[in-house]
Amino acid sequence: MSTEQPTETHCSANNCPVSTPEGNDLKKAALRRTPFSKCRRVNSNFKSPLQVSGSLKVSPAEEVAELERTREQLDTEIAQLEAEGYSVEELEHHIDMLHEYNDIKDIGQSLLGRIAALRGTTTRDLYSHFGLELDD
Repeated sequence: MSTEQPTETHCSANNCPVSTPEGNDLKKAALRRTPFSKCRRVNSNFKSPLQVSGSLKVSPAEEVAELERTREQLDTEIAQLEAEGYSVEELEHHIDMLHEYNDIKDIGQSLLGRIAALRGTTTRDLYSHFGLELDD
């Protein structure tokens, strides 16, 4: 049984190692919600990105004006794409086909995972067994 404490290390912006507890410390660490670390940012409070300070609030009229500018910009981009020969129907068809492809691929990945689990191997090994490329 080791009663050794985790070694202390210096934390910098790019380097913040986490200590791994041993022995009885491992049992105690399992009850903690965050890993043992000398870096404060691991245990810092959560700051929601949705919080808006009082000075950043805009009036409804300003918000409507900004939305109208965005709509005009998008309408201009749509007109430019249509002038280049793109159509909304063709784009929607391609999007539908991509969704179908992704659904089929997800099902295939799931099946490969189940087969791998039953055979006690990895999905990577099954790719070569079934003649598939890893980037398929």
